[in-house]
Amino acid sequence: MPPITRSAFLRLAATGFPGLLLARRAGALPSVDPTQRERVADVFRMFHLLGSHRTATGPDHDTAEWLLAEVSKRGAEEHPRQFPLDRVDLKAAYVEGGGTRREALPFFDGGFTGSEGVRGRLGLAGSGAPIALVPLDQAAISSEGRSFAALRRDPAVTAIVAVTNGGMPGLCPSNAADFTAPYGAPVLQVSSTAREWLDGLARDGSDVRVVAEATRSRTVATNVLAAVKGTRPDLAPVVVMTPRSGWYQCVSERGGGLACWLETLQAVAAARPERTVRFIASSGHELGHLGLDAFLREEPALVRSAHAWVHLGANIGAAEGRLRLQSSSDDLESLALTAMQKAGARVDARVPRGTVPAGEARNIHVGGGRYVSLLGSSAYFHNPFDLWPQAVDLDAVMGYVAATVDLTQALARA
Repeated sequence: MPPITRSAFLRLAATGFPGLLLARRAGALPSVDPTQRERVADVFRMFHLLGSHRTATGPDHDTAEWLLAEVSKRGAEEHPRQFPLDRVDLKAAYVEGGGTRREALPFFDGGFTGSEGVRGRLGLAGSGAPIALVPLDQAAISSEGRSFAALRRDPAVTAIVAVTNGGMPGLCPSNAADFTAPYGAPVLQVSSTAREWLDGLARDGSDVRVVAEATRSRTVATNVLAAVKGTRPDLAPVVVMTPRSGWYQCVSERGGGLACWLETLQAVAAARPERTVRFIASSGHELGHLGLDAFLREEPALVRSAHAWVHLGANIGAAEGRLRLQSSSDDLESLALTAMQKAGARVDARVPRGTVPAGEARNIHVGGGRYVSLLGSSAYFHNPFDLWPQAVDLDAVMGYVAATVDLTQALARA
């Protein structure tokens, strides 16, 4: 039998070909349709199988193709829309000292080095050492490098080595908030498992070599757009959005949002809503929300003209995660809380009104639009082991799926 091609693989996966599925999890809740539960689990399985979802790479393109097939299968009109970017292509990235070398990942919105890298004494930030050693905890990773922006701009600092201390051991990268306007010294992110080694080098004032060699390639990525036409086209539309790219396989980070997005699309398509409902699964999340920015440049009036935006953010239904609700108004928050309560979905925190929200909801908030946003936490956030099934609480996901469907259908009524 000849080997299966990539395109054939994606077509088979989109139709639920059983040979492509991993082992199934048992124990569906009695109140959940087992067919829907398995369909949702398949979203996580497929997202896992597609690989590392960095923007404009092979797996990112494959994910777009898979999602477009899913959109069509579930009854909506699919509209892929490409946007340009200068993708970072790594050649070499590591920190070397004391006869040891550790692989690293540079900030994608920072400086790069040549093949020889830079050499110098390693020391803690503020010590006067030309190569600064800094810790990045979970909060600093979430702040996308802003916590030491001044250090990055310090002309006396030739490079920065950042030890990532996420919820789990490993190299947990920060997003590149300033991807289109990179600045400062090269920042090399290394795994938390290198901390003792680097601390020892810094204490001794040892010389290290830092290499962050990369080029940029002009290419494109794809936003997956879809629409379900309403019976009242005169009414303002509802927009449901979720990011689909990220570091590594990011299964719990992005999978819960995609599962809610696809199930909501399918339910809305079957219900013939009064308002048109538009769906956006954007690439470029880890690069400063690049895909959503591109979409909003093309349709700037939509931010304010939409009846409401539903943002399905990170870690929805992540194992042992906590979910927070972000909203622009009391009425939207109340509608979301009612849907959550009805579905038995847990809300652990509500962001105070007026707070600039995290995730792509921030773009809508800054633009003055109406939004409600679901966003969670995960010990596997930006970790290479954010994989199926260990990082996912499928029971929790099903509750958020039901709540998102109910919320969107309520918003789509006149």
